[in-house]
Amino acid sequence: MSSNTRTKAVSAGAATLRDTAELLGRLLLALLFLVAGAGKMAAYPATVDYMAANGVPGVLLPLVILAEVGGAIAIIAGWKTRIVSILLAGFTILAALLFHHDFADQVQMLMFLKDFSIAGAFLILAAHGAGRLSLDARAAA
Repeated sequence: MSSNTRTKAVSAGAATLRDTAELLGRLLLALLFLVAGAGKMAAYPATVDYMAANGVPGVLLPLVILAEVGGAIAIIAGWKTRIVSILLAGFTILAALLFHHDFADQVQMLMFLKDFSIAGAFLILAAHGAGRLSLDARAAA
């Protein structure tokens, strides 16, 4: 096997790994939002009460569900990934600030940090795009 053939094989393997990791990463990142949105739909009245208890009008719940479920589907499909990622990063930071600000409670502090970490992942996704296995890539081709 020539050096050029080996280089091509390594490059193809690296591309496959990259493409698979990008798709799996989008799926794992979005799964949390898909499950959270579905949970809010299933427990709608309780979620409205929780929001109100934190000073957020319950009338915003449909928009929250749309952001979580619609955003998750867009991220999984790789559709408008850069824009959706920036919006979900902002959404996630806002959720952390509104709902997880009691740092005396270790669970709340961890939830706050988790939300900021997720926002960071969305910003990386916004910077790099969805990758080859996405609707964005198909639209660009």
